[in-house]
Formats: sequence, C-alpha cells, structure tokens
Amino acid sequence: MNSESDEDWQRPGPTPEQRRLDVYAGLAATVLALFSLTLARSTGAFLLGPPPSGPEQIFWTVAVTLPLIWRRRFPAAVTLVVSVAFIAAQARSAPETQLASWSLFAALYTLGAWGRDRRLSRRLRIGVIATMFLWLGIYYATTYSSIPADAFAQAVGPVPPVLAAMVSGVLVNMLYFGFAYFFGEIAWLAVRRQHELETQTERLRRSQAEIREHAVVGERVRIARELHDVVAHHVSVMGVQASAARRVFDKDPVKARAALSAIEETARTAVDELRRMLGLLRARDTEPGGGTQADPAGVGQIAAVVDRAREAGLRATLGVYGDPAPLPDSVSQAAYRVTQEAVTNALKHAAGATALDVRIRYLAHEVEVDVTDDGRATRPANADGLGLVGMRERVATHGGELEAGPRVGGGWRVRARFPLPLATGRPA
Repeated sequence: MNSESDEDWQRPGPTPEQRRLDVYAGLAATVLALFSLTLARSTGAFLLGPPPSGPEQIFWTVAVTLPLIWRRRFPAAVTLVVSVAFIAAQARSAPETQLASWSLFAALYTLGAWGRDRRLSRRLRIGVIATMFLWLGIYYATTYSSIPADAFAQAVGPVPPVLAAMVSGVLVNMLYFGFAYFFGEIAWLAVRRQHELETQTERLRRSQAEIREHAVVGERVRIARELHDVVAHHVSVMGVQASAARRVFDKDPVKARAALSAIEETARTAVDELRRMLGLLRARDTEPGGGTQADPAGVGQIAAVVDRAREAGLRATLGVYGDPAPLPDSVSQAAYRVTQEAVTNALKHAAGATALDVRIRYLAHEVEVDVTDDGRATRPANADGLGLVGMRERVATHGGELEAGPRVGGGWRVRARFPLPLATGRPA
C-alpha cells in the first residue's frame, strides 16, 4: 500500500514538450482572441456597454489570453492573473468575451489538474469562483437601472423577464465553473491513479525479483545439501574401505579384495546418485518422469546405507518398528538423507566406533529415524558443520524435530521426527 495521501502527493511538473505545447496554445489563443475582437468591433455588438479605446481593448484581450503560455508551469499564478484581467476587462466593457471566457475556463481546469499543492489549488479555485459570482451579482445590480423599458416587450413566459434573465445567467455560470472544477479534479485523479499503478507495478517487479533470487538461493542450498550428503557419505565409506584394504593388503589378500570390491560398488552407487541428481536438475517441469529413470532415494534405501556401514567394519543393525505407512516422497527422501548423514558422521567423526544402530519408528502421526553409535565424538555437539546444518534444514522444512548430540552412556545419537499428513496418520 502507498502511504502517501492524496493531499501530500504532488504531480510532477510538465515535461519540456508539454511546455512547448503550452506556448503554442497560448499564442494561438491570443491570436484568435485578437481576431474575435476585430469581428466584435466590426459588428458593433458591444454587449457590455460602450467600449474603451482600441489600444485598451487590445491590452485586455492579450492580458486575459497570453498568460496561458505558462499555465502548466505556474497554474496558480496564471489563474489569478487571468481572473483579475477577466473581471477588469468586463468592468471596462471590453468587447471580446468569447476567447476570454475560454481562457478563464482553461486556467481553472489547469489549476485543478496540475496544482502541486492540493489544498492551495482547491481553495484558490473556490475563491475565484465565488469572486466571479460576486462580480456577476454586482454586474446585475449596476446594470438593472439601465435596462430599457421595452427590452422585454416580447416576453410571454410566466416568470418575470428580469428574474428569468438573472436565473439563466446564474445557471449558465454554475455549469461553466462546475465543469472547469470537475474536469480539473478528474484529470488530477487520473494522473494520481496512474502514479499508484506504476508504483505498484514497480513494487511487484521488485517483489518478483526478490522471489526469484530467494528461489535461486534456495535451489543452491538444496543442491549443496544433496551434493554434500551424496559425496560425503560415499567418499567416507570408500575412505574407510581403502584404509582397511591398505592394512590387510599383504596379510590377508581376500579381505583386501573384498574391501576393494566395496570401494568399487560404493563409487558406482555415488556416480549413479550424482547422475540422478543431475538428471533432476536438468529436467523441466513439463517433462514426465523428471528426466531420469532412477528411483529417488527414500526410506526403502536405508538398508543399503546400513549394509555399506557394515562393509566398512561396523556392527550395523537396522530395526523397523510399527506398521510401515506410505510416506510422501519428500518426507521419505529427507528421512533417508538424515540417516545417510548420521551414518557418514559415525564413520568420519566417531573415534573407536564399533557398533551402529539404525531404527525406523512409525508412530501414530510421525515417522522417526534414530541413529546411534558407541564411538567417541571428535567435535562438539553444537558444531555448525555442513552436515548438521543440512539435517536441520531438511527436518525444519517438514516441520519436524532434530536431536543431535552425545548420549549419556557414551557414543553419539541423531534422532529426527517428521510429522505425517493426516491421511497417513493411524491410531497409536
């Protein structure tokens, strides 16, 4: 929402092109007014009474129309000048009235449409209109006694002729000044609404740009998390197997070959997962199947993670408790990645670990993965490594809870709980 009120907002000034147009329009109005003066003098129709001298007639004609060349640059000043010149010209019985009336209308309209100070422009227009009606009353009062006796000889209506003439003049002036005021307000409001629309469009553009930027950052974080989980886990397993192969290479070739086979299998698995991730990143949303035939990692693949830990030399066990329920793909993948990262940390950071226990619990409205080991942690529980940060982000994305830290009896524990949708929840 725009906090700028209508009274505080100021319309921008005219452009150079608009100023040039005002100059041309003001000069054209002045020329037409002089031409109209020539015609009025030629016909001898001096409606306001005996006119002044010729030069004075030209002066008042120019004084009323020529200020229009500055009408959008200085609308308040032009309105005052035109109004004063208009009343003075009528008081002096200047014969040119047609273009003078249009000049006064243009000045009042411009003040309403372009006045930068809304309070001032509104008060000034109301003051000018009130002054014009006051002048009309003075004109009627001063000319009433000079009306010829036979001026209304042909009148046949029910209203007294003088009263009818006065009411008609008042109605015409009300329409004249009312339209000048109304159209000026409409023009200003139209520009105001256009300004609000442009402001909202710019804000929407910025908001969309921020959303796109956040989406890119989020996607980068997601890719970094996936790469860390995949690469760290498999490289850790290969490192453990390579260390084992090196130690028994000369003493027990059979175990060395088994360790090398495990390294080969782990490398293939890592390549397959990386290829799956790249396929998902390259695939378009409109392409069915996500651009890859590989199944996404999920709870069903946790057994393979436990097997790789067992091949790395740990006494790894897997337990499933409760009745397995179908999980959303995102929850299943998050549970898998948390388990994978916990096992990786046990291989990398748990000094002297010999046993690993992985448990999956299907609760009434949650699924829980619990990974424990009996090693000595080589870093504090509150470390902000990429692994722990990634686990927190994954669990928080699904509104779950994560516990990671040393156990009371020794070892390390990672436990994550993911809430399940109501459709998959079951009575405890």
